[in-house]
Parts: sequence; structure tokens; C-alpha cells
Amino acid sequence: MGPGPWENNMKSFRSANTVKTTCIAVLAALTLACGYTAKSTPPVAGTTPAIAQLSPNSATAGAAGFTMTINGSNFATKATVNWNGTAQTTTYITGSQLTIPISAAMIANAGSIQVTVTNPATGGGGIYGGGTLAETSTPAMFTIN
Repeated sequence: MGPGPWENNMKSFRSANTVKTTCIAVLAALTLACGYTAKSTPPVAGTTPAIAQLSPNSATAGAAGFTMTINGSNFATKATVNWNGTAQTTTYITGSQLTIPISAAMIANAGSIQVTVTNPATGGGGIYGGGTLAETSTPAMFTIN
């Protein structure tokens, strides 16, 4: 007499469980072997501002202070004007115009001053990054005679 029907069912059941267990083990191994993690994206370059004109573009050494207007393009709302590399209190007018106060002390001595505009870095969105780096314009020269 051969195996009963219940014995054949048990063999099929064991075989199906073995296949399921093997599939789950393979999927788990592939997931771990592929190094699945939440990766952050490094910041990419933001918008670079450009200076077209300084107004005025020169002053006389020892003169009184004044307000300088910086005309250009791609100025962010929190852009900062730098006077020889030092950030100044900047007023945003439009995306193409900024102003800064120039004190008499800043133009006390003759020389050339580099004026740049920096758009600030922006933060990313959560664990995936996505922010931008700070971007600074090429310098425009201001002359103190």
C-alpha cells in the first residue's frame, strides 16, 4: 500500500513553505546587499548674481557718505553686498537692484574696492537635501580718488 492522501499533502505543504522561505531570504539579501538607504542629495549651485553697474562707481577720498545702488540681475531677496569681501547691510529693492550705505570712513582713503553680491545658500527639504550653495558675482570695481 502506498502513501495516503494526507502524506502527499504534507509533502506539498513542506515544499511550498521551503519555496516561500527561500524567496523571502533572497529578497532580504538583495535589499541589504544593494545597500538600500535613504541617501541625501548634495546641494547644487544656485543662481549666480551679476553686477551690471555701480551707482556711483567712484568717489573722492574723504568725501561724505552716500547710498550706493547696485544694478544687475539674479539678486535674491536676501542677497548681500560685499565691500572688499566684508558683508554690508543690504536693502533689496528688486531682483535687479540693491542698495547699501557707504560711510565716510569707508571712502576715507584712495584705492580700488571690489564690490560683489552674494545670494545665500538655501536649506534642503528634509533628509534628501536639495538645497543650493551660496553664489557670489564676479567683482565690480569701485574707485576712490
